[in-house]
Amino acid sequence: MDITDLGATELSQALHARRISCRETMQAYLERIARLNPAHNALVSLRDADALRHEADACDAELARGSSRGWMHGMPQAIKDIAPTAGLVSTMGSPLLRDFVPREDGLMVRRMKAAGCIVVGKSNTPEFGLGSHTFNEVFGLTRNAFDPTRSAGGSSGGAAVALALRLLPVADGSDFMGSLRNPAGWNNVFGLRPSQGRVPSWPAGDVWVTQLGTEGPMGRSVEDLAHLLDVQSGPDVRAPLSLPAHASFAAGLAQVEGATDRIGWLGDLRGHLPMESGILAVCEQALARLQGIGCTVEPTALGYPPEAVWDAWLVWRRWLVAGRIAPFLADPANRALIKPEALWEHDQAAGLTGAQTLNASAQRSAFYQHLLGLFERFDVLALPSAQVWPFDAALRWPTQIAGRTMDTYHRWMEVVIYATFAGLPCISVPAGFNAAGLPMGLQLIGQPQGEAALLRLARAYELAAAEVLAVRPSA
Repeated sequence: MDITDLGATELSQALHARRISCRETMQAYLERIARLNPAHNALVSLRDADALRHEADACDAELARGSSRGWMHGMPQAIKDIAPTAGLVSTMGSPLLRDFVPREDGLMVRRMKAAGCIVVGKSNTPEFGLGSHTFNEVFGLTRNAFDPTRSAGGSSGGAAVALALRLLPVADGSDFMGSLRNPAGWNNVFGLRPSQGRVPSWPAGDVWVTQLGTEGPMGRSVEDLAHLLDVQSGPDVRAPLSLPAHASFAAGLAQVEGATDRIGWLGDLRGHLPMESGILAVCEQALARLQGIGCTVEPTALGYPPEAVWDAWLVWRRWLVAGRIAPFLADPANRALIKPEALWEHDQAAGLTGAQTLNASAQRSAFYQHLLGLFERFDVLALPSAQVWPFDAALRWPTQIAGRTMDTYHRWMEVVIYATFAGLPCISVPAGFNAAGLPMGLQLIGQPQGEAALLRLARAYELAAAEVLAVRPSA
């Protein structure tokens, strides 16, 4: 038996039943990381192997005494290199933080450690998590699990590739502009952007207005992902907008078979979003699977000006990104060490007025209210997880889609902003492959705070999509 072939749920059960040991598990993953990671560069800042085996032995000793820390007891885990991790270099992909070692864990990291995981290192990310293509000047480029010449997506690109290659049982990430969804779609795994507040973050410089990004889970199965969400989620008094505690999301998946959800298919927003050839067709094949298990699928219009959403989005993003990097620019010499896309965000924000910011916030509120009306007709809304197939990894970002020029470095990922802007839960499920063997995902957007229902739908889809999920990277 290859331990790394086990799903995370099955692995947790086997460890707790002591059918396999934590040390055997750690050794199996270390060997696989040593064999596959050099070609893909998914994991970085890897810890000493002997130290990790020693920690695994300690986990075995706890189990022998009848003690378990939680669902992740003895599981190897790599933390996305955006989250602070005590005692381990945490760079955010920036040369300015190349040697930064936090003194304390972020809240999500603390929760996963409390559930028993053993941190083996970090997963690679773009600089400051900006952009859906994982490369930086500290660790270099992360390559797609299915084709190393192609982009892994981002910003949770390292996490998605590590998960697809079975270098980790589950993966954590974060999502501002599709960062848990785009790389999941491009590596044939599941990625959930939770409702805003479901997975609170700490430390945070501002606990009131930084409400576009959120941390969350990825998994090779919906059940694995739901278990990790159980670990990550829950209120914290330091995060006043965090959501109340929820019953176990994993337990809610018991006995899922078919589904009867009403799905509104937004497609390319009636031509507003340029799409590469084949993406809509693959996503419609995924929707046909949902119809086959009892769902209804109806093409529908967004019914709200997408350009108005984009313009308001730009104001929020520039404002928040500028706040993230402004402290580094207190020293003008640091500009030379920050990638141009981040500087562009910062410099564009300098011209924003208070009236523009207030208007963008009002636009966001109006868009949310509009979506509530759509949810009177539909249980779920659907969109592709990306507008392009995984692209040449040598590029910084796609400058054109289907002959249409992209006017910003991130316009090619406009398809993901709608769930983010409304703070809604959204899961990317594997949709299928093109003729070149490149994967694509389908976004399923749930109702406000509707993770439980969304995960049940995703689980029902998973059972109907076995032929897609059976496709693995060659390794």
